[in-house]
Amino acid sequence: MITMENIIRDGHETLRKKAMDVELPISNEDKETLNEMLIFLKNSQDEQLAKKYGLRSGVGLAAPQINVSKKMLAVYISDDGKGNAIELQLVNPKIVSHSIQKAYLQGGEGCLSVDESIPGLVHRNFKITIQAYDIEGNLFKKRFKGYPAIVLQHEIDHLNGVMFYDHINQEAPFEPLQDAIEVN
Repeated sequence: MITMENIIRDGHETLRKKAMDVELPISNEDKETLNEMLIFLKNSQDEQLAKKYGLRSGVGLAAPQINVSKKMLAVYISDDGKGNAIELQLVNPKIVSHSIQKAYLQGGEGCLSVDESIPGLVHRNFKITIQAYDIEGNLFKKRFKGYPAIVLQHEIDHLNGVMFYDHINQEAPFEPLQDAIEVN
């Protein structure tokens, strides 16, 4: 079971490396890693389990955050605002198109690999289309907007050695870009 002890922290060299593509077909070891990552996210959002195991709540986890430098990530958003859960395990994901429209989270972003709060707005694309393989090795394309799109961009950044605070404007950290949408 993945716990906070397995998550590497800001400053670790793996977080700044570009992750390697996952070889296809997806190995049982990589599938197991993806399953463990998803279980961590679900456990971290369960109040009792999070307290029992000392987990910080998270909605996304990229393999480099557990010191596995491969292009794999998991996302679990228990409610997408329409009463649906979003549960993703992605292999070799890439953003194939995006909107010009920018968006940001009002309170900024956090990260399981960053212990301190880093204030500032992180501007991302409001809509994205990703192409990835699912855990069974099936290639697919899917469009996301708003909060799920922001979460996916945060996690895909981890696969490229980019941290969320790299996107904060140091001159004006709380100034929204013109026409950017605030996402709750």
